[in-house]
Amino acid sequence: MADVRNWQELSRAIVKLIRDQYGIDEAILKRTAVLETDIGLTIDQVEAILDYISETFEIRFPAGTLNEVLKLEELCLLACWLKGYYKQPSFISDAYAGACRAVNPGAQ
Repeated sequence: MADVRNWQELSRAIVKLIRDQYGIDEAILKRTAVLETDIGLTIDQVEAILDYISETFEIRFPAGTLNEVLKLEELCLLACWLKGYYKQPSFISDAYAGACRAVNPGAQ
């Protein structure tokens, strides 16, 4: 996963992580899928995914991420923005965006 160079590759890496780590059928991993209800992840599993993404791609998710991210697409877009590969997602609050910028120099 170290060779990820753009938002599409990062999004795909997140989908592969969830598929491989939790045995989720890729047909369920649609962008509109809600992490907990549609995909069936627990809060602990979502937190583990955030930790893995953070460590692997050198980005930081500030406190409150689970209040901002509900869907797979939102998780992917947020990670891509924090890495500097995509524009700021419109679904996050202003306060959360500020917290993201404070800990992620690539988020603009």
